[in-house]
Amino acid sequence: MLNKNLLPISIVIAAAIIGGVLVYTNQGCVPQEKLAGILNSQEIAQKAIDFINQNNMAGENQTASLGEVFDESGLYKFKVKIGENEFDSYVTKDGKLLFPQAGVDLEKEPIAKKENKPLEVPKTDTPDVKLFVMSYCPYGLQAQKGFLPVYNLLKDKAKMGVYFVDYIMHEKKEIDENLRQYCIQKEEKAKYFDYLSCFVKKGKSEECLTQAKIDKDKLTSCVSATDKQYQITEKYNDKNTWLNGNFPKFDVQADLNEKYGVRGSPTFVINDTVVEISRSSEKIKEAVCNAFNSPPEECSQILSEETPLAGFGEGTGASDSGGCE
Repeated sequence: MLNKNLLPISIVIAAAIIGGVLVYTNQGCVPQEKLAGILNSQEIAQKAIDFINQNNMAGENQTASLGEVFDESGLYKFKVKIGENEFDSYVTKDGKLLFPQAGVDLEKEPIAKKENKPLEVPKTDTPDVKLFVMSYCPYGLQAQKGFLPVYNLLKDKAKMGVYFVDYIMHEKKEIDENLRQYCIQKEEKAKYFDYLSCFVKKGKSEECLTQAKIDKDKLTSCVSATDKQYQITEKYNDKNTWLNGNFPKFDVQADLNEKYGVRGSPTFVINDTVVEISRSSEKIKEAVCNAFNSPPEECSQILSEETPLAGFGEGTGASDSGGCE
């Protein structure tokens, strides 16, 4: 069982020391151990935001801004706003350590990281590729943006689909969007990737439904039936059912989550093997093509090697290692 009541810790920058940023006040340079007595929570969080921006941790051409600040688990938890996205980050009260993103479960078995060399997965004539996400996870959106060109290239050669992690971290809107995307795939699969291509850029469901020409009556019926079948809203309203009391369950594909040991968003599974893949379209393509017994000629086509921006929007980002877990 996952323990979700953990500190968000950057996968890329482990406990970044921000002393040079947080020690300057109007009284001059102050010893780090005295900082907590001088700066309040708002000031310390703002200094952390300044550090994120000064070190380009928000991504190329992106600027972070400060939202609400909370006192939680002996740390300051603060909201980081980047474009239309909002993230939880933490900073120690003495201002020494910043935990920018993601969560790490100290009790779980680590998934061995594999580089983008020939992946050690079984080869088949028709690879089965599953991408598990949370629909509002910035890193899940990043992976989907890298995945879409690969799908368009290899959709007739491999079995490729988007699936959902069995808990949510981004409020009720994520349940609604997960259900929406699940039902579009179930009822009008041919239109799903048109919808997704719009959604990852704008995050505007209604606009994307219209653009992809989704049958809204059929969608509404499916969402209602699926919600009832898996008791999604009922469980959301009963916090006693939440994972570790913190995360509402989304059990529509819980069997697949259990089968593959899915730990968060994004998770790639190729031919029943969980793999770590860089999120550029070219690296994802290489991983899929390495799973063919005989790679098709489409595999010779070179796709973008740029890492998509995390969260909604177009452009490229600085890192592809974060996750929602």
